[in-house]
Amino acid sequence: MPVPGCLRAAAPFPARRPADRTPSLLPSAYDPPVALFALARVAPLSVDEAWRRLTDWERHADVVPLTRITVLTPPPTRAGTAFVGRTGVGPLAFDDPMEVVTWRPPTEDGTTALVRLDKRGRLITGWAQIEVHARGTGASQVVWREELSVRFLPPMFDRLLKWAGRWMFGRAVDGLLGTSQGHEPSPGIPG
Repeated sequence: MPVPGCLRAAAPFPARRPADRTPSLLPSAYDPPVALFALARVAPLSVDEAWRRLTDWERHADVVPLTRITVLTPPPTRAGTAFVGRTGVGPLAFDDPMEVVTWRPPTEDGTTALVRLDKRGRLITGWAQIEVHARGTGASQVVWREELSVRFLPPMFDRLLKWAGRWMFGRAVDGLLGTSQGHEPSPGIPG
């Protein structure tokens, strides 16, 4: 029976629906790799401040090299907010369009704050889910889960993609929160 205010804990990652995959005439060996990873950080920040820093979309460009963010919808952020991260230099750049599909900011009752983004690009697809909850007095814990898929990249690169995703997003979260906890696996958080 679900507990009010708690996230469902049936699986560490939402299951992929068959409709999420574009049908392909290529053999399954050419299906895009999928990297599922998660990381956690504890920050000496209130839940409200950690949430504000993590959901200031333009600020992500300050911590992801060669990237700029353009928010396409008027503020405030809510379900339906769309933005594009453009990464690269000149013609060697790609767009990473994203949409906020779940938006639950912090509340006074201490419910976990949650945002889920769907990545809808031609090159990169998947989703990211960011949770922020209180951890003791004056601290918060952030859990970032992500499914990352890159078109035209063979499945043999799954492990490398997972490692690179954890490293890159770990650095981004540390930069946004102002922490430097390293990039070792987080206790209790799967891969």
